Amino acid sequence: MSLDVQQIADEILTREGGFVNDPDDPGGATNHGVTIHTMRRLGLDLDDDGDVDVADVQRLSRDKAREIFLDHYFHKPRIADLPEPLWASVFDMYVNAGANAVKILQRLLREMGWEISADGVIGPRTIAACHEAHAAAADYIVDAYGIARRNYYFRIADARARSRKYCRTRSGGKGGWIRRAESFIAPRYHMSDAEFAERVAAWG
Repeated sequence: MSLDVQQIADEILTREGGFVNDPDDPGGATNHGVTIHTMRRLGLDLDDDGDVDVADVQRLSRDKAREIFLDHYFHKPRIADLPEPLWASVFDMYVNAGANAVKILQRLLREMGWEISADGVIGPRTIAACHEAHAAAADYIVDAYGIARRNYYFRIADARARSRKYCRTRSGGKGGWIRRAESFIAPRYHMSDAEFAERVAAWG
């Protein structure tokens, strides 16, 4: 692999930050981007008290989080089998949204004309379709995926008012989710302040 996947993981760790336990976040207590649900699934009882709770999340190290990212959010879902230019964005989204990261990609490929299932699993048909799409539109697929990510976040916030603070700041500007998606999109496809304000105007 020519890309430094560990560096990509470190960049994700920096974006995720440290420990948070936001009651509005369905992911629950999170540290370095690893949720309590993931830690329970992996059986990470870091304080050896017989359960996995918030105290274990707080004890999670950055190095252990990086290991989880690489093992469970990059290699296991087979992101390495996708075209390299997509690795960073799909990996980042997998940490942020799990298998939805792959479903977003699959729906995009379907819109581009490939007949595949949007099942959240990177299998032979998804891999082949993705490489064919990249070969046909190398300058398009990465930006298109980033825009699809941005739309995914907007749809969540449309449906769930408590999630809108992740899309829009208190001052009305772009929130963390939107800035995160746009960090993988060429600047010419970023929403202007006016376009963003119009998109979220219905939220009140």
